Amino acid sequence: MIGFLFPGQGSQSVGMGKDLYENFESVKTVYNDVKNLTGIDVAKISFEGPEEILNKTKYTQISILTMSLSILKLLEEKNIKAQMSCGLSLGEYSSLIYSGAISFEDGVKIVQKRGELMEDLCPEGDWAMAAVLGLSDEQVESLCKKIDGFLKPVNYNSPGQVVVSGDKESIEKLISIGKENGARKIVQLKTSGPFHTEKLVEASKSLKEFLNEKDLNLPKIPVIKNLDGKPYSDSDDIREILSKHVMSPTRMSDSIKYMIDSGVDTFVEIGPGKTLSGFVTSINRGLGKDLKIISINSLESFNQAINIL
Repeated sequence: MIGFLFPGQGSQSVGMGKDLYENFESVKTVYNDVKNLTGIDVAKISFEGPEEILNKTKYTQISILTMSLSILKLLEEKNIKAQMSCGLSLGEYSSLIYSGAISFEDGVKIVQKRGELMEDLCPEGDWAMAAVLGLSDEQVESLCKKIDGFLKPVNYNSPGQVVVSGDKESIEKLISIGKENGARKIVQLKTSGPFHTEKLVEASKSLKEFLNEKDLNLPKIPVIKNLDGKPYSDSDDIREILSKHVMSPTRMSDSIKYMIDSGVDTFVEIGPGKTLSGFVTSINRGLGKDLKIISINSLESFNQAINIL
């Protein structure tokens, strides 16, 4: 069984998607469609940067989404389909678009709005996020409580990797005391806000209002939610879930475990980077399943993936 995975903010890099754009007309069409819908020249920002522009939330999110959707288009042309999907934070929108829960047009406009709200309604202050490696979830939670200031675990990614969000001073303290508290490594991420915390409550409310104007449906294939690591069901309020999403922790570790337990044996990460593939590898160390793990983020990796799939 094939499962698609879609990366979130932090996976971006200048030049991402350029070789695919230059080699496939259908990729150019996706980028042009996004530009027409949003007024944002995603191709220019993605391929040329500069990095400080690409790393602005309102451009990062739409750029990553566009790359993921363009790769999906290529896979569709090769008749390669998933039976289940999941995305990290922003990536959940790629997953919902793929599943038919949100149309391409609405999905692009929602992600544009989401990025703008998360940037514009982020409270004043110096904010940062960092990945803590080598500690259990409980150890990271305990470490955050030791530091005065605002610091919350927000992305439970895989065994031994939790991302924390908070004010920059608290993140710097965390980095300085991390190793003496058992952390193997702490890496600051390319993000600019206290995402997935209660500091985003205003963005959450405004996003809910925007989502109320859009047509959302139950996914046609299972989409595993970040909030609880379980598939969307007909009793779920998708608008409520997606609005809570920006201010609630993500549980990618639980989501990937659910996919493996459900029979997914081939994971295909679609979009920039290889972060989610690393999560699957890490999670599977404790499970010992025979998995194929594929990342598609370039022309070369796309061709390799097609040969395997």
